[in-house]
Amino acid sequence: MSGSRISNEDLEKVLRESEETARKDPKARWISRMMQSAKQYHKLCPYYDKRTTKCFLLLGGKCNRDGRFDGCPVFMDWLSQKYDELKSKGRQLPMDFLDLTLAV
Repeated sequence: MSGSRISNEDLEKVLRESEETARKDPKARWISRMMQSAKQYHKLCPYYDKRTTKCFLLLGGKCNRDGRFDGCPVFMDWLSQKYDELKSKGRQLPMDFLDLTLAV
């Protein structure tokens, strides 16, 4: 066995710490809520074109995740930008993914 393996205790500690910071960070909580809400309405990313396999968020770039948006860094970055944009304008954050398009 190599020395680079992480013990289960260390792994649990790191996961617990990351969950605590996610709970404390309102931006991370909002992004998580939007991801869960989007999953209720869409099986594939709403910004994914099945016919051309391109991502609208990448401005026509090819989606390397085949439309799966759970944990997609591009989709999460877009949500992060929307959060910052809404906060800077002083607008109320939407509680549902479908309301996000109406808020901007």
